[in-house]
Amino acid sequence: MLDDIGQAPLAHAAEYGREGVVKILLGQEEVNPHRPDTTGRTPLALAAQRGHKEVVKLLIAYGEVDKPDTWGITLLWQAAISGDERASKILLEREEVNPDKPDDRGRTLLSYAASNGYEGVVKILLGCKEVNPDGSDTWGRTPLSYAAQYRHGEVVQMLLRQEGVTPDKSDNWDQTPLSYAARYGDEEVVQILLGQEDVTPDKPARWGQTPLSRAA
Repeated sequence: MLDDIGQAPLAHAAEYGREGVVKILLGQEEVNPHRPDTTGRTPLALAAQRGHKEVVKLLIAYGEVDKPDTWGITLLWQAAISGDERASKILLEREEVNPDKPDDRGRTLLSYAASNGYEGVVKILLGCKEVNPDGSDTWGRTPLSYAAQYRHGEVVQMLLRQEGVTPDKSDNWDQTPLSYAARYGDEEVVQILLGQEDVTPDKPARWGQTPLSRAA
């Protein structure tokens, strides 16, 4: 029996972490572990979104792990964007999951995790050989650029320790991570970036603004 949004009892049990109930329901022949609700979320998606590690382990053998929902969001995206380290680790162990798959704006999971300051998720993603730590999106912005803008100093340092990351990389408007850090007033991030040998402190953006003028 389904509720108003098309969720079966298994979906409710998974969403609220009822491990024992999930086990019982999975043992019933008539139960479909892949059944999505009206928004496209499966029991596995609901469990991953809420961070119910043990339930995710039970359902992961049944679910299509890298299948997007109605809005094109996969389980890994749900876990990573919500900062759920446990579910992210479990899902990244699956061969069919692509940890560096961009969205329609060219942004990757690392880009979103960096902009949100999810240090644990950033660390997990940087440990994946498929992930490009310096990849640019549609606007030419990198994970470092977003981390600098949103004042996440620890994430900035984590990214700068990665091979291949360009500290002074410009986006489509010729703005660098330092430009964003100066504009949004984060002294810690500014100091970190100025400590990089290849960062130009007076590099102008497209309209002539330098990091100093941004700060002013």
